[in-house]
Amino acid sequence: MTTVRDLLKARAEKSIWSLSPDMTVLEALQAMSDHNVGAMPVLEGDRLLGVFSERDYARKIVLKGRHSNETPVREAMTRDVVTVGLDETLEACLQLMNEKHIRHLPVVEDGKLVSHFSIRDLLQWMIDAQRHRINKLEDYIEGTDYGH
Repeated sequence: MTTVRDLLKARAEKSIWSLSPDMTVLEALQAMSDHNVGAMPVLEGDRLLGVFSERDYARKIVLKGRHSNETPVREAMTRDVVTVGLDETLEACLQLMNEKHIRHLPVVEDGKLVSHFSIRDLLQWMIDAQRHRINKLEDYIEGTDYGH
């Protein structure tokens, strides 16, 4: 079975973008826009404190009439974060994301954030894997993969 480790090895972008709990929500939104992502982990050193997402912004800032240029990320982030390890299967991750209604998963090993990925990354991996299987089956059916 394919694991988180396999997904991360294949990813082109290996950087871990993160937010500080003391930056303003507006600064966080700018960082998310700069990286074209909908959520980012909030770190203090290498310790995961939470995740800040567009959903957090909508529900905890906009709907409550708070000001994004005055509110620190620590007051708007999701603190109860669902995480996975490197050896978790992608199927289990997909099920977890579906059950918890989340689109981003931080990857933690030995208590430290080592990466994170989104449902988009997971779906792209699955599409690529299915495409590879289909190509192999077509090669087999057409006889171009005979003896390999």
